[in-house]
Amino acid sequence: MKKTAIIYWSGSGNTEAMAYAVAEGMKDGGASAELYTAGSFSTELADSYEAIAFGCPAMGAEELEPSEFEPLFAACESHLAGKRIGLFGSYGWGDGEWMRNWSERCTLVGADLLSGYVICCGEPDGAAITSCKELGRSLAE
Repeated sequence: MKKTAIIYWSGSGNTEAMAYAVAEGMKDGGASAELYTAGSFSTELADSYEAIAFGCPAMGAEELEPSEFEPLFAACESHLAGKRIGLFGSYGWGDGEWMRNWSERCTLVGADLLSGYVICCGEPDGAAITSCKELGRSLAE
């Protein structure tokens, strides 16, 4: 059974709902999925997972949440080379620039980034939840 993790930060609950859908997809795909908030995950744990889904909403001028999530993700980057990674998050404005930039960061450090991240404007609707589940199943493969 593949060991997977979901690490997320959520201010309004939208990205949290997405995280739970990703976890459901991972479990449906036969993986052991562990869910962490950004504050409860330590960088040392990153090496113990075969695949990780990271979730963070767009903040400020379309960037990752700066006080908790960004420092954690920056510290994890050196542990992502060759690891299967999926990204998801919600936004309230903009066009997804934060996710494109985040995807590029993953590629630059050599992560095996799944094509097609999941983003949604505001609260995730049925289509976004389905996409999150599919992301989880893909990471479980």
